[in-house]
Amino acid sequence: MGKELFRSPKGVNDVLPDEQIFWQYVEKKISKITRIYGFKKLGLPIFESTELFTRGVGATTDIVEKEMYTFKDKGGNSLTLRPEFTAGVMRAYLQNGMSNLPQPVKLWSLGPIFRYERPQAGRFRQHNQFNVEAIGVQDPALDLEIMSVAWQLYDELKFRNLNFQINSIGCPKCRPAYLHQLQEYYKEHTSQICDECKRRMRTNPLRVLDCKNEKCQPVIEKAPNISHTLCDECTKHFQTLKEYLDKLDRPYTVNNRLVRGLDYYTRTVFEVWAEGIGAQNAVCGGGRYDGLAEVLGGKPTPAVGFASGIERIVLTLKQNKIDIPEPTRPKIYCAYVGDKAKDEVIAIVAQMRMAGVKAVMGFGSRSLKAQLRDANKKNAEYALIIGEQEVEKKEAQVKDMNTFKEKFIPFKDIVNLAAEHEKLIS
Repeated sequence: MGKELFRSPKGVNDVLPDEQIFWQYVEKKISKITRIYGFKKLGLPIFESTELFTRGVGATTDIVEKEMYTFKDKGGNSLTLRPEFTAGVMRAYLQNGMSNLPQPVKLWSLGPIFRYERPQAGRFRQHNQFNVEAIGVQDPALDLEIMSVAWQLYDELKFRNLNFQINSIGCPKCRPAYLHQLQEYYKEHTSQICDECKRRMRTNPLRVLDCKNEKCQPVIEKAPNISHTLCDECTKHFQTLKEYLDKLDRPYTVNNRLVRGLDYYTRTVFEVWAEGIGAQNAVCGGGRYDGLAEVLGGKPTPAVGFASGIERIVLTLKQNKIDIPEPTRPKIYCAYVGDKAKDEVIAIVAQMRMAGVKAVMGFGSRSLKAQLRDANKKNAEYALIIGEQEVEKKEAQVKDMNTFKEKFIPFKDIVNLAAEHEKLIS
């Protein structure tokens, strides 16, 4: 009996070569749009000190309580595979003295994050996230800029019926009054809510508004509205943001139940919703986190950002049947018959690649017919064929794989012709 094949752990997946066309397309769009807006790429470690997340994200959040991959290293230090980017971005900002740079510092990151949660469409235990952050300035115009990066990305990806869901969750000055109202309201409805909401009322009251349990929806619907308790500064900030969105003619809905799931959020929170992604409409979420720097030991530093899962973007592209540009086809497939011909092909292919020509070759001892079938499968523009006669004459047979026209080209001219001319055969 043979050994059982290894399989990937539950909740993680492979991104196969045929899928990479979608990933590369999305990453190219991200790189282009962040450059337009003046954001610079920041690379971060995959693991950080566990305390960075317990303090930065919040000890009573679902991420910290249920979802983190935490381990001890050989020195006994507690480390955690990053479950989100923002805490690490702010750590890097503070550690590397970025407060001395012109503000705001505008950064973006891309890479895997790790959360132990129930796998679902577009969300895995290891999934990839695109993150955008602007740090150092308190201005609703900066909120708008962050939101505009997201909007332009999804617009250029041709997502349908885009709209913003927005809310203000106040600041440390005005939020406590709302939390008191919320707790008093929920005390009257304890029997009507799920056990998770009962727990959240003790540990993280704002999160009850984010509950998806059907049992809790009638209670959430009639919960106090946070807009009634916002201080003057938060009210003005939110009103100005709405005016900016109106000026740009960006559709939005004020969603008083939108709170996001992490403790560091203040004032503006938002999501971008799009059509055609099943029951979950959101393709990204973010907001302002003006208190995070202090929590991590820095001085007060306003900041705003958003995150978007790449798998979810790719899933939406597929579900909406959005056309993706085909990858560039190989220009030349080099086939050979015999060892001497193979030696020539190896040298020619190496020279063409150094000249920037996309060239591939056959391998092994397959027949010429099999190699030409392979050239067809790879969608090569031309087949270059070298056998014993071609070696003697120092010239290769070149076949146009579309028109089937053929001609012979001297070995010494092949590389220059392939690099300089659109067509090898007229």
